[in-house]
Amino acid sequence: MEQTNADMQLLVSSSPHVREPDTIRGIMWQVVIALLPAVAMSLYFFDLAALKVYAISIAAAEAAELVCLKMRGRPLAHAADGSAFITGLLLAMVLPPGAAWYVPLVGGVFAIAVAKHAFGGLGNNIWNPALAARIFLQFAYPVQISLSRWPAPRVLWGAAHDVVTAASPLAKEGAAAPLSYLDLLLGNGVPGCIGETCKVALIVGGVFLIARSIVDWRIPLFYIGTAFVLTWLLPTGAHARAWSADPVYHVLAGGLMIGAFFMATDMVTTPVTRRGRIIFAVGCGLIVSLIRRYGGYPEGVAYSIVLMNTCTPLIDRWVRPRIYGSTTPKPVPREA
Repeated sequence: MEQTNADMQLLVSSSPHVREPDTIRGIMWQVVIALLPAVAMSLYFFDLAALKVYAISIAAAEAAELVCLKMRGRPLAHAADGSAFITGLLLAMVLPPGAAWYVPLVGGVFAIAVAKHAFGGLGNNIWNPALAARIFLQFAYPVQISLSRWPAPRVLWGAAHDVVTAASPLAKEGAAAPLSYLDLLLGNGVPGCIGETCKVALIVGGVFLIARSIVDWRIPLFYIGTAFVLTWLLPTGAHARAWSADPVYHVLAGGLMIGAFFMATDMVTTPVTRRGRIIFAVGCGLIVSLIRRYGGYPEGVAYSIVLMNTCTPLIDRWVRPRIYGSTTPKPVPREA
């Protein structure tokens, strides 16, 4: 049977041709759901102290979001997309439970107004807003943030710790005896920031996001893997402790898990290609290992991610996907 010209016409609509059912709001609230196990455990461990920091940080972030949207002439309904809520939530999770009320307040405003909207709002920020605010607070309120002794959490089993303070597991000076792997994994009596204590809860949330294809598994795998290998191979520094050469201890202690699963995987501030994300994650692992080994701070997760956020445009520029139908990568345009 002969085909007419009308039968042979190819109708091509405008891209995109395949639409994803996910929306920004849907993705953001799924991340919130993934964080709920860690939030629940932190409320058990730190009680009302954690609840206060959560409430102030989230309220400050949402209020700053509304003000910034109003000033920029954008629909106020965007404040309900969940992005400001997640920023406030993550910021609270990387703050100590004993922080004064003004610390999460200032941090929440800084994260939204400076780290997010000053660069054009959602999708245009250079750095992860929660971590940028955390670093700002580190310099603005060093006594509140950098104390080597943290409020002691409630325990799941065994004898309770000092009811006032306890040494951070990564403290380079004055630290108590190393905690067991099981204590670190479950957060049993582990001092630290609000959301970083129970690693099992963070892993459960991270696996949920990976299963939902919201998070690329390469970033947490190569971030944690690089930190594991380097803390095992690098020689110990001047502040060496009994656990300094133990890579498992480094993986389970501190904020490496929450950073790897929930902050280094931010869609806006990480490379778009698979190879680029691997380079990004390895860079994060290298920086955090160097800081923990030889730096003055006991922790370096926030700095590692923010520094690699800064490198993301360069990584995207030089690690480009192959043009469909060709055998060579897309060329990098030369500047005039």
